[in-house]
Amino acid sequence: MAKKTAKPKQKKQAAKKAETPKAGVFKRQWLRLRYWWRRVLMWAVSLFIFSILIFIVINPPITWTMIGEKRRLGQVDYQWVPIEQVAPVMRRSVVAAEDANFCLHWGFDVAAIRDAIAEGAGRGASTISQQTVKNVYFWQGRSWPRKAMETMMTPLVEMTWTKRRILEVYLNVAEFDEGVFGVEAAARHYFGVGPEDLTPVQAARLAAVLPNPKQRSASKPTAAVRRRAAAILDGAETIRGEARAACFAD
Repeated sequence: MAKKTAKPKQKKQAAKKAETPKAGVFKRQWLRLRYWWRRVLMWAVSLFIFSILIFIVINPPITWTMIGEKRRLGQVDYQWVPIEQVAPVMRRSVVAAEDANFCLHWGFDVAAIRDAIAEGAGRGASTISQQTVKNVYFWQGRSWPRKAMETMMTPLVEMTWTKRRILEVYLNVAEFDEGVFGVEAAARHYFGVGPEDLTPVQAARLAAVLPNPKQRSASKPTAAVRRRAAAILDGAETIRGEARAACFAD
């Protein structure tokens, strides 16, 4: 006589009876943990996207670097100024100094990265877009985790912000001296004028201190800063009216 095979329903019931209480507890804990991980991930992604979108229309009130300097110095000099109130020559000077292809790339300057690799670690290749992301969202100093997050975030900022907005934010959060943040504070700190009244030479000197604001001075420039400022002055004039200045020109 042929043996009767168990029906699927009977198999399921048998498996359920065979399941030990310990295994059932473990399964419930795992399902609960997976549920909360999904919620945390969803909120993290939402917060990440929100943090990018909000600064399209709202100006960053403070950065981690400002917080650190305020703790160290007691106060910082920072006042937001619209890009329309920044002299065009200042905008061109910063681009000429920090990222001449700013209007032409999508957040990363591949040619500059190749040159940096060829010349060694002493040369940087961060674009204004990357520096803006670092200044607004992260901390200073070399760190692989920070660099990885910066690299992931930069294309998203490029996709959602305009180039003009990126430059505007950069000009306002960059440190120009100890505790002096943004072009408004820097122009008055060094030269006693507003950013709209900066001369080409003054603009070039301000741009020249950006790589190392704690060691360089725009009002008392060393010979090296003067040479750097002269090169920036030429570069700013060169890109005037070119495609390399089109994305932030009035």
